[in-house]
This record gives sequence, structure tokens and C-alpha cells, in this order.
Amino acid sequence: MKRIALSVFAVLVVGFVAIQLVPYGRAHSNPPVAGEPVWDSVATRALAVRACFDCHSNETIWPWYSNIAPVSWRLQSHVDAGREELNLSQWGSGGQDGDDVAEVVREGDMPPWDYLLTHSGARLSDAEKQDLIDGLTRTFGADGGDAGDDADSDDD
Repeated sequence: MKRIALSVFAVLVVGFVAIQLVPYGRAHSNPPVAGEPVWDSVATRALAVRACFDCHSNETIWPWYSNIAPVSWRLQSHVDAGREELNLSQWGSGGQDGDDVAEVVREGDMPPWDYLLTHSGARLSDAEKQDLIDGLTRTFGADGGDAGDDADSDDD
């Protein structure tokens, strides 16, 4: 029995070391910030930074465990998908809009549960979550459009 347990342990260790050779998940990049929405307030931006920016911007903070497979694979996948869906650092460069941003937060679809396990700063209180939803609605418009792009035209 001891020999079987030792063999299983050895296979697990060798497997863990072997998966570290897979490069996906450690090719972290933070491209330059091209532009951000016109936020309704500094407070809304601060809440978005806490809860959204690691996956939805080019300002991702890559923690130490983002270099260890298989966790690195999951984190890289989250960031790749998040930036593809909505990149708050590429605002104004085309292809980015605020459709449903407040709604996915309101419905609890964002941030993902597994992100919250390792990012305590993204765990918002009920009041902070409501402030974020309200701020996102003001930033992107009540219909979820890209009102942030038009905010400067309201000053005329």
C-alpha cells in the first residue's frame, strides 16, 4: 500500500512539473492603454479598477500564482476573454461599447466566483456594488450604450 501511495505521489509530482512547460498562461502582457471611457466619477472608476480591471483592461495585476500551471491557464483565459468582450483600456479605438456592463454586475454574472476566491479587493459590499452599478449606468448610459464617448458633447 505504501509503494502504491508513493508511486501515485511521484506521478503527480512529475505531472505537475511537466505541465509547467506548457507556455500558455505565462505569456502575460499589458499592452499600452489607448483610452478609457469618460467615467461619471472618480469613485466609479476606483470601484471598476477593484472589481473589473484585472480582466477588462490592459492594466492587469498578475499575481505570483499566475505563473503556476494549471492556475496560470485559467487566469490567462479569464483575461483573454475579458479583454475580448470589453477592454476598458482600448476605449475609443473601435469595437468597444458599454452594452450591458451594469446589467452583468447587477445580475451577479461579474465578477466570476473563482476570481473572487483570490481577489478579496473585488468583493464589494452591497452598497459598493450598487454604487458601481449606478456609476456604470451613468457612465455608459441607461440603455447600456456608449454614453461615455458622448459625455464631452454635453458640455456644449
